[in-house]
Amino acid sequence: MIHARAYSLRTAVLGFVLAPLLVVILAAGWSGLRTLEAGMEARMEQDIELVARSIHLPLREAMAQGQRGDIQQALDSAFRIDQVYGAYVYDENGELVAASGPRSPSMDRRREAREATVTGTHGAYDDRDGEELYSFFMPLIDVGGRIRGLLQVTRQGSDFHADLARVRFRALVALGTVTLLLVAVVVVGHHRAVGRHVDRLAAAMVRVGRGERDLRVSGRGPRELQELARALNRMLEDMQRSATELEARRAEQVALRERLRQSEKLAAIGRLAAGVAHELGTPLGVVDGQAQRALRHVEPQSPPQRALVKIRREVARMDGIVRQLMDFGRHNPLRKRPEALGRLIQAAVAQVRADLEQSGTRLEGEDAPPGPVIPMDRARLEQALVNLLRNAVQATPGGRVRLSWREREDRVLELRVEDDGPGIDPDHRNRLFEPFFTTKSVGQGTGLGLSVAHGAVTEHGGEISVEDSPLGGACFVLEIPMDPA
Repeated sequence: MIHARAYSLRTAVLGFVLAPLLVVILAAGWSGLRTLEAGMEARMEQDIELVARSIHLPLREAMAQGQRGDIQQALDSAFRIDQVYGAYVYDENGELVAASGPRSPSMDRRREAREATVTGTHGAYDDRDGEELYSFFMPLIDVGGRIRGLLQVTRQGSDFHADLARVRFRALVALGTVTLLLVAVVVVGHHRAVGRHVDRLAAAMVRVGRGERDLRVSGRGPRELQELARALNRMLEDMQRSATELEARRAEQVALRERLRQSEKLAAIGRLAAGVAHELGTPLGVVDGQAQRALRHVEPQSPPQRALVKIRREVARMDGIVRQLMDFGRHNPLRKRPEALGRLIQAAVAQVRADLEQSGTRLEGEDAPPGPVIPMDRARLEQALVNLLRNAVQATPGGRVRLSWREREDRVLELRVEDDGPGIDPDHRNRLFEPFFTTKSVGQGTGLGLSVAHGAVTEHGGEISVEDSPLGGACFVLEIPMDPA
């Protein structure tokens, strides 16, 4: 089994493409070499046959006339040819007539050859003192068709083997060169066409793994790798989008947990406030009643009379605090019914009319169109709107307060209460709706007005937020769904 680190695309190409191709080339080369060797051997045998045929005619005439000198001369001329090892002539009885070269092969071979050449020529290999020889036999036939003798031309077998070895060596060198060239072409071609692009994709994936999620791969190289790069980019975009969505969901969950914690905290404080308000309501009523009766029995403008008036004034302030505690701690179910927005605004403005006149603050927007009819618990929303208007009046005595509304396309009613006061410190905005949190001086605020408003809007399925106003102060925004839940 190939090790995973060594088994690469290049290794696969070399193993599954180049290796079978080389096997086919080697098999074809070996077959061609064998064919070439056989052809060379046949051509070398033909060369000896041509030599024999070139001296056949003069030898035949010389044998017919008994001219041994011409016979020897013809053999010597053949022997001077490089390929010829020896040339011999025998009479019809197999006796040696003339020779040129080393001693002739054995008589048994000549007799076998003579018998084989009665009807034609013959070639055969023979072993002489451990050396292989090739002999070509040709009968010398006169014009009458009678065999006058036998011509034998020999050639060393080492000539065949040397030439064949040279051819085989050259062929093997050629095959080796072709193999190396193919390997080099495949390696370089793979790197140029595929390898460098795959390495670039792998390097990009390593960088992505290290946290570079914004990285994108350029689509270069063959079409398949371009498609792979595009798919990788789509995957990275999906991953980034999923990470963004996951982060948003985590932030939403954190916000929901915080809101839940805040709601639980407000609920606990509300229960405590309701209990405290209930316990304080009766004693305060008794104190106020007793002070009122005592006022009937004291002289006007006397110190006891002024003390009793002050007592009643403080009791009234405490009663207001108790009512706010009751409003904050109220958990009665909403009693929604269709109500016109204009009636809600008129009722809230009527409650703060005295505050406006006393502070000299100008209210804008109270004469706006009646507005839509939406499902609401008017008492709860009216109290929320009154608290926001009073806060605005207190923030800008003698200034401007603007009340406006609009219908959004998502079927949400947006109410805005703005002022031109000093605004709200950004450090305090996250705590504005916490119970008992106030920026007013001691004795001027309980810190429950905005909490009551927040609870009323939240119970209607809406939201309340604060932002900067174009007037220069703060702007409280109430978002209330217009469709029944």
